[in-house]
Amino acid sequence: MARQGTSGTRTAEVHRRLRNDILGGRLVPGARLKFPDLCEQYGVSVGAAREALTRLTSEGLVKTQPHQGYMVTPLSYEDLADLTRARVEIESLVLRLSVLEGDVQWESRAVAAHHVLERALFLSPDDPAHPTDEWAAAHAAFHLALLDGCTNRRLLDTARAYREEAELYRQWSVSFGQEPHRDLVAEHRALLEAAVGRQPDLAARLLREHIAHTAQLLISVVGDGPVARARG
Repeated sequence: MARQGTSGTRTAEVHRRLRNDILGGRLVPGARLKFPDLCEQYGVSVGAAREALTRLTSEGLVKTQPHQGYMVTPLSYEDLADLTRARVEIESLVLRLSVLEGDVQWESRAVAAHHVLERALFLSPDDPAHPTDEWAAAHAAFHLALLDGCTNRRLLDTARAYREEAELYRQWSVSFGQEPHRDLVAEHRALLEAAVGRQPDLAARLLREHIAHTAQLLISVVGDGPVARARG
């Protein structure tokens, strides 16, 4: 029993570190993930590394290729376009249901998550071109909190999975959140107010616009082919 617990802890830790390195751009899209390198870098067994990669594959951050093994999910225009269409439809539906079905505890969680997001450091002097890990985590938590009032767990799980995949694109956008005519703070506040104000149609429309706006920015980054470059 103790060995199982230790193994589970190590798997969770390497999963967390790998996920942070992927979303933080330290492991680039398209990079191969070889077991000897992972075991040495993260100090874990092949079994723990394999379990962590399996979890990351289910989250859309890692893919497997025949004869190549595991790799960080490559980015492409076609994949982003498909992902965006799916997110616009599924997430807006889930948010609408969340507003209709969420209870007072859901409202409290959404308000609390927004409070954390507004106070998270957006850019760091060490890397002024990309959001900080703190902000990225708070941003993801806020959007998931908005969706969490939906009682249809299948729809909710699908929406969560799509958001996970979109995180990889967001992290590789060198200008996300820095467009001169966009106010991300106001967009998030408007989403919260529509949600807790029990305006399902408005909340769904605002989320569709929010997703589409970000996707247009990311498309300009991805271009016509896969992205696999080191962060500058």
